[in-house]
Amino acid sequence: MTGKKSTPFPVTPDGRYFVVRGRLWRTTNPSLDEETRRHLTAELMRARRAVSAALRAGDAQQLAMARMSVDKAKIALGERGPVWWDDGTPDFNRHLAKNTPYAGWYNLILMTPS
Repeated sequence: MTGKKSTPFPVTPDGRYFVVRGRLWRTTNPSLDEETRRHLTAELMRARRAVSAALRAGDAQQLAMARMSVDKAKIALGERGPVWWDDGTPDFNRHLAKNTPYAGWYNLILMTPS
């Protein structure tokens, strides 16, 4: 184990997505070394706190900057932007699992008792 936290959400067999309320969300690039992943995750958490603070303060300029920081961190983690795999498979990030090639797998997950 590399020290990565396991998710309480189902992860596709290829490890590219996890599923929340039926929607696929891209996972972090597994080829990132642990130190880089930790650093980028910390940056993401800081940026999310900045979004929250800007919302509370009603500061539109700070909110825009914080959201850009969130996006930058998520792209660096591989969760947004260009895909981190190189086999030509299309990206289904944010798609409903039932509308993707993962539909059969997801249906099996739904039928499996916890």
